[in-house]
Parts: sequence; structure tokens; C-alpha cells
Amino acid sequence: MKTKGSEFLIKETLAQDIFIPEQWNEEQLMMKKTCEDFIATEVSPILDKIDNQEEGLMVSIMKKAGELGILGISVPENLGGLGFDFVTSMLTTEVIGTGHSVAVALSAHSGIGTLPILYYGNEEQKKKYIPKLATGEWKASYCLTEPASGSDANSGKTNAKLTADGKHYILNGQKMWITNGGFADIFTVFAKIDGDKNLSAFIVEKSFGGITLNAEEHKMGIKGSSTRQVFFTDCKVPVENLLSQRENGFKIAVNILNIGRIKLAGAAMGASKHTITQSVKYANERIQFERPISKYGAIRYKLAEQCIRTFATESAIYRASQNIEDAINELIAGGMDEAKAILKGIEQFAVEAAILKINGSETLNYVADEGVQIYGGMGYSAEGPMDRVYRDSRINRIFEGTNEINRLLIVDMILKRALKGELDLMGPAQKVAAELVGIPEMQEANDTLFAYEKKLITNYKKAVLLVAGAAVQKLMATLNKEQEVLMNIADMVIETYVAESTLLRVEKLVNMKGEENCKEQLNIMRSYINTACDKIWVSGKEALNSFGEGDELRMMMVGLKRFTKQEAFNPKVARQIIAQKLITENKYCF
Repeated sequence: MKTKGSEFLIKETLAQDIFIPEQWNEEQLMMKKTCEDFIATEVSPILDKIDNQEEGLMVSIMKKAGELGILGISVPENLGGLGFDFVTSMLTTEVIGTGHSVAVALSAHSGIGTLPILYYGNEEQKKKYIPKLATGEWKASYCLTEPASGSDANSGKTNAKLTADGKHYILNGQKMWITNGGFADIFTVFAKIDGDKNLSAFIVEKSFGGITLNAEEHKMGIKGSSTRQVFFTDCKVPVENLLSQRENGFKIAVNILNIGRIKLAGAAMGASKHTITQSVKYANERIQFERPISKYGAIRYKLAEQCIRTFATESAIYRASQNIEDAINELIAGGMDEAKAILKGIEQFAVEAAILKINGSETLNYVADEGVQIYGGMGYSAEGPMDRVYRDSRINRIFEGTNEINRLLIVDMILKRALKGELDLMGPAQKVAAELVGIPEMQEANDTLFAYEKKLITNYKKAVLLVAGAAVQKLMATLNKEQEVLMNIADMVIETYVAESTLLRVEKLVNMKGEENCKEQLNIMRSYINTACDKIWVSGKEALNSFGEGDELRMMMVGLKRFTKQEAFNPKVARQIIAQKLITENKYCF
């Protein structure tokens, strides 16, 4: 296997080994076009109607998506889907991400609504449900969250009891924030059987009865998405509708969330690109002091920074997506069942999925906020597009596990893999510690393109290992309670992964097109790496100051400073070059 999950921290990745968005083939681009046309014709013209939840509208939109195959991108052909690979499913997710509330409804249906059955269902369950879900004949939802169990999902109180004749489970409980709840035909419901320690999962048809719904929730954003509380009162579920094994529900939930996290990042990135295009167009049209506002440095800064962050997010998303695809294919080649291989491949890159969920949602948050600012007064008006963009973007930092929970998970998963011997963190961390007390090696001058940036990325990884290693050593058993420190380390990991992904993408692009044809991309990459350096320094400093002291702290600070040292860089010139390209093209064009 070329790259294992989390290995980016201790292993150099070669540009030739990653996938970049400039490599799409004709079939993938045709599927992208299908999704773009669907959004342009069926969604964008009626966004207000969708937000007003006109009766039957979302259901009809989902039916049209099903007819075009959009709901069955990842579903095998023998079950009524299109059978595309994981990377292609990410491309379509990106495009659908521009659809506001429709994006939420479609992703909930085809992701958390369909995939538990596709990946964990037995043959009879898959044959019964998947074809109708793939075509949109049946709509799906996913019932995990309860009033008292959000981030702590396994503490849910919904219960299932086996009937005396052993033929049914009787389901009782309350679920909340259930996307598509208002019109779903199929519910994947998580409940504990007879007081079990862990959740089990059930496929529940609305026709079973015993299901009631509260009124639609009134939300800050994604107003067109149906969100309801769902009550199960003596709901009679046939025993054959238990999904997977008893008490396997929590594992199902975790693995499906891994998929949901990277898919959310893809959708957020698509929304970011679309928002940048709107921002650029408005900046070119809006005249102040007899000039378009796109002529002014303050606006150009915003446009360029929106672009830099989005390009970097995209680079990381497709790097991870191809890694997942490669892992899946290798597992299948080794004889593993396809459904299990998909889950195992994605599980291996759970750290990267959490990184991307955070980075993608926070990139969109930034892009949306600056979009409002570029539009000025019209940005705050419900008559302009930024009102909806801004409100709809906010949920992404809460969906699929809050960004705080995901930050804690990043460090937790990395350390657990190290303890299991799946990831050799100890060796590299000890090398970094030894480097601190040793005499710095004199590096031979290397003026080849990317040599300097590669050295920076290597140093960022050393900075992570320095801080994380010191935290583990100093805090030991109490580290899991030091959430501020863990989140500092997570931020260092996120910036390192995204910065390296951006570098690798641009290096590969230069190899394909030549340096002269990649001027803007080189400036994007250098701008991102420059800013990442400062962020890594600040996060590392905060973490070390939180638990270090005396001479030991001073020595670690010297090391951190060494690993976050960079040459002078002119960000204004770089951003001007990037902004000018956007302004000339009048859209996001990378």
C-alpha cells in the first residue's frame, strides 16, 4: 500500500502518488456536468420556494435526482446504481454542495440514509431497499441523535425489546434533528436491545406504524431541509430488519460518520467555489469612487484569501479521496468483500476525514463571511445571495460531529494507532527530541523548485512530533482531559496536512503543465504554506506553555521556533497575482 492513514506525519509523500483535480477523465466530467445542470435547472431558480418548504417540493426534487442517477452514484449497478468509485462520488458531492438545503437532503439520503444498509445489510436487505433508495422511489433518513445524546451518541435511551414469539422488536424512544424526517420512507434507527451496553441498528419502514413526527424545526439556515423530531411508540420491527449484528450499531454509526465527514468537506468546498464566483462577479460589477471595487487592495485581499483557502482544501480532499480509493482496491484485490473493503479503506483514513471535515467547514465559513463583506450592505440583505450562503454555512461546523469533537478525535486516533503499533510515532518523535539537544546539521544548498517548501513541510511535521511527544510524556494519563492542548495539537496536524497537500498538488501540476503556466497556483501554494507556518507556531506555543516549565520549556520553545522559521515572503504581491486572475476570469477558475 502506498500510503496508510495518518502516515503523512512520519513519511514523505511524492507528488506523483497523489490524485489532483486537474486529472479528471471524460466520464467523470460528464457526471459532473449532469450534476451542474441539475442544480442550475432544478434548484438554483427556486431557492426561495425550497426554503419555504412548499409541500412536496423537496420530494419531487429528490425524485428528479434519482431519475438522473445522482442518488445512486456509489451504489453498485446490480443494485440499481451507477457504480462509480469513491473519487467520482466526491466530485459529484462537490457539485451538489452548491445546492444549499437540497445538498443537505440529497447527502443525508444517499449518505447516512443509504450507506448503512448498503455496507452492513445482508443480501436480502440490500435487494429489498437499495434499488428503491438509489432511484429515489423511497427516501431515507438516519435516526441517531437524541435530546440527551448528541456527541455522546452511545448514551442514547431509545430501546428495543424482543417479543415473546421472537418475531419482532418493539421500538420505543425519541430522536431529534432528523434530516429528511418529514418525508422519509425508511429510517435507520439506533437503539439498545434490553439494556445492552452498545447500540444496535434497525431498518424501520414508515409503514410499520408507531411512528409520529413533531412539526418542522425552525432553523437558522438550511431552512428547506426537513428536520423533525421522530417518536417511536411500540413500533413493531421484524427481527430480520436488525442491521448487522446486535450491539454493532455504534460501530456502524462511527464508520458511516467517517464517510459523512469527508463528504461534508467536499460539499463545503463546492459551496466555497460557488461563493467565490459570486463574490468576484459582484466585485467586478459594483462601482464605488468611479471604479469597480475589484480594483481595490482590500477587496483583492479578500478574493485571493477566499481562493487560497479553497484551493488548499480541495487539494487535501482529493489527495485523501484517492488514498481511500487505493486502499479499497488493495483490500478487494486481497480477497476482501467489497462492502467491507470500502468501510475498512475509509476507516483507515478516519484521521484525514476528521481533518477535512474541520478544514472544509471552516474554509466555507471564512469564504461566506468575506462574501457578505464584499457585498457590503447587499451582503446583509435577504435580497442578495450572501444571506443564504452565510446562514447555511454555519451548520457544517456542527454536522457530522462538532469541529471540537473532531479535533479531539484526530489526536486520539493518532495516539491509539501508535499504541497499537500501527503507526511508528515513537521513533520519529525521539529523533526530533534528539535533534533539539544536538548541533543543527548544515544543510547543503538546494535551489531546485519546491526544495524550500518541502523543507518547511518537513519542519512542520517535526513541530507536531515535538509538541505531541512532549504532551504525551508530560501529561501521560491525564492528556485526554487536556482538551485545550489536544486542540492545539490538532490544529498543527490540520495545517501540516493541508499545506503538504497543496504543495504536492502544485508540484504535480507544474510537472504536467510547466512552471510558466502555473504562476497563480505557485503563489497560492506559497501563500498557504507561509500562513500555515505562523498558525503552527502559535498553536505549538500555546500548547507548550500550557504544560511545560523551566529549562525544559525554554528548550522546546527554541526547537519549535527552529521548526517554524521561514524566509521573508511578500504576501501582498502573491495575493494580487491570484486576485487578478480571478477578476480577469470573473469566476473561481482553479
